[in-house]
Amino acid sequence: MRTDKKLKLRQLRRWRIRKKISGSADRPRMSVCFSSRNIHVQFVDDKAGVTLSAASTLSKITPERETMAANIESAKKLGSFAAKQAIEKGITRVVFDRGGARYHGKVKALADAAREAGLQF
Repeated sequence: MRTDKKLKLRQLRRWRIRKKISGSADRPRMSVCFSSRNIHVQFVDDKAGVTLSAASTLSKITPERETMAANIESAKKLGSFAAKQAIEKGITRVVFDRGGARYHGKVKALADAAREAGLQF
C-alpha cells in the first residue's frame, strides 16, 4: 500500500514539473530517468519533438558501462559524460527535468556533475 502512495506522489510531482518547464532548440530539457538498475539522460527539444542527445548506463558508447548501476557514483560519471556529449553537439544551457524524483542523492549527484562539466542550468 505504501508503494502505491509513493508512486502516486511521484507522478503528481512529475506532472507539476512538466507543466512548468519545456525545452527549446537553444535551451533543451535535460530529462533524467532512474530505474532500479539504470540511469537515462536525454536532451529534448519539446517544440520540435526531437531528442538532441542521449546517454545511459546501457549505452554502448558510455565509458565503464559494465560497472555502472543506479547509484550515486554512476550518476556522477553519467552526468559528466552526458554533459560532455551535449557540449560537443553545441548544447550549453539546459532546463533540468528531474522526472518526479526528489532532488537529493543520485539526482543531485548527476546534476552537480553536469554543472561541473560545463552545462548551465
